[in-house]
Amino acid sequence: MRWFVSIGTALLAGALAGGDVTRVAAPAARAQPDGQAAKALAEDAKPAVDVELILAVDVSYSMDLDELAVQREGYAQAIVSKEFLQALKSLPNGKVAITYFEWSASSDQRIIIPWRMIDGPEAADSVSYDILHARVRRGSRTSISGAIYFAMPLFNEDPYHGSRRVIDISGDGPNNAGAPVTGARDEALSKGIVINGLPIMVKPPSYSTMDIDNLDWYYEDCVIGGPGSFVVAIKDREKFKEAIRTKLLMEVARRTPEPRVVPVAAKEPRVPCLIGEKMWQDRWGR
Repeated sequence: MRWFVSIGTALLAGALAGGDVTRVAAPAARAQPDGQAAKALAEDAKPAVDVELILAVDVSYSMDLDELAVQREGYAQAIVSKEFLQALKSLPNGKVAITYFEWSASSDQRIIIPWRMIDGPEAADSVSYDILHARVRRGSRTSISGAIYFAMPLFNEDPYHGSRRVIDISGDGPNNAGAPVTGARDEALSKGIVINGLPIMVKPPSYSTMDIDNLDWYYEDCVIGGPGSFVVAIKDREKFKEAIRTKLLMEVARRTPEPRVVPVAAKEPRVPCLIGEKMWQDRWGR
């Protein structure tokens, strides 16, 4: 079940086996855990956090330089905000693990912030500083599927273990490169990963930049998924930073306002999930 939230309404927003005491097996003869059990043991040995959060940020050329700057500032300021730090304190462990990467084409992703644990103001300040001072870059095409496929194995590299795993996708257009987005989404969901969306809709749709009407519907029906997943749409440039802060609060503290239930699986997408690919083919013939 998924939830759709507009920025106008979302202002927050192995047990040890007992052995025979008269006989002790040699080390080589002891039963070894199978692959799944070994993996579970390795996960349990990691330091606990409340959520593992991947911030996947669009830097395609359809994003102008001002949008790129405001987007970065929004994430940097949200992480050090009083509301975010208060939400952190309310969690059972009081800790989240975050990694931040930028993406455009299906093979163009760059990690800006490797996995870092935020457990208070000092760690938050450090992550915020590094986001703000990373080199600005841009790329061609828009591959949301590429971002999801890139994000999934990052959870296996995380040195922390969270009770929830979330990919946070922000972008200003539909998938137009790489694999279809729905396949990537479904694979992530099968792994127990939640995907949330931040569609950026501050400019009128333009054919030259491959924009579409109702990008929020597209994100809701084609991109997000998992228990409690949601979309926060940015339709006002002045509320860009507020929207990012709202979304992070919802992801970390799992706060959701009274929702409008949208059983996406039970209906056809309101915007075709291959609309970006079709627009690209119509324009460039490939």
